Amino acid sequence: MLADDPLGAQRESPDDLTPYLEALKRLDADPNQLLVVAERAGRVIGTLQLTLIPGLSRKGATRSVIEAVRVQADERGSGLGTRFIEWAVEESRTRGCQLVQLTSDASRTDAHRFYERLGFTASHVGFKLQL
Repeated sequence: MLADDPLGAQRESPDDLTPYLEALKRLDADPNQLLVVAERAGRVIGTLQLTLIPGLSRKGATRSVIEAVRVQADERGSGLGTRFIEWAVEESRTRGCQLVQLTSDASRTDAHRFYERLGFTASHVGFKLQL
């Protein structure tokens, strides 16, 4: 699913699963990382990663970051994405977070409308440096 769109196809490769399996081990070992998988009839239909970050700003607030939200193409529009995000927000609240944040590629205008519909605001400009 990570490679199942034009952006993902440029940066992901299912040809060698080794780096993904290593990353999964690191995620599994870190209590501040949650990887959520949705399945239907034994088939994976969606994923989401939630990261908890303790911080100093905002009076020592803990925040969460939602990443890698993916829903199988034939499941889009089923409400799964909404349930994923609602779960992530509630889980963040339960774990004491004061802020939930996410980034979305500037070209993903449909995703931006989706997140805004769920109450997120495009309040910041993000920057990345490829290493």
